Amino acid sequence: MTATDDLPEHVRKNRVAWDGWADEYVANGEVSWGLQPGDEKWGIWDILESEVRLLPDDLAGRDTIELGCGTAYISAWLARRGARPVGIDNSEAQLATARRLQQQHGLDFPLLHGNAESVPYPDASFDLAISEYGASIWADPYRWIPEAARLLRPGGRLIYLVNATTFMLFAPDEEDVPATTELVRPYFGMHRFDWPEGSVEFHLGYGDSIRLLRANGFEVEDLVELRPAQGATTSYKHVTLDWARKWPSEEVWIARKRA
Repeated sequence: MTATDDLPEHVRKNRVAWDGWADEYVANGEVSWGLQPGDEKWGIWDILESEVRLLPDDLAGRDTIELGCGTAYISAWLARRGARPVGIDNSEAQLATARRLQQQHGLDFPLLHGNAESVPYPDASFDLAISEYGASIWADPYRWIPEAARLLRPGGRLIYLVNATTFMLFAPDEEDVPATTELVRPYFGMHRFDWPEGSVEFHLGYGDSIRLLRANGFEVEDLVELRPAQGATTSYKHVTLDWARKWPSEEVWIARKRA
């Protein structure tokens, strides 16, 4: 466990925020833990894995790490596909739910309370690093992406799901206010987003993301812009279905570490 005083300021803020929000994510964690291979659902629109095929086919026997795992349901999905997962999260309250669900579902794998920008594992420990709205938006990409590169073996994959860059240009600062059709912030200089309730997110422009990945030894293999189906629903209020059908609200980066 990382001593709080040793954590970067944004990590401390997000730890407080996520320990406070953890109860709101228990129900989603319980549902997601129960999903079987092929039925996994991604993002706020519950887009089926069988439709987008984000997960590698060769997970059996692979070492994986989920960076910012929350309730660790993605690590559970990986375990059911034969991987050897590890999860790390900034919120002990989130991990308490993950540990309970491990017992309930009979899946045992390491869960670490710590900062995904500094993971206590040796270099080249993993074949896959993955993050869905975890470190991918709550950690500084100029710290967590180099850390993911350090942790991955040559040829290892990095997969992370985030709010689409397009969406962030139209998303108001106010909580639960839907994205508009008017630009609300500049594209150039995107990096740190300090929200009114005290949490901190990170989002980069496309060029900055590509340069950062390449500088850390990655080749970008795909950028999947997720589009919800007609009639899809979400409990989140920051984007409407009509908006998300016209413009990307979520995107998934897939990269491979150069051998």
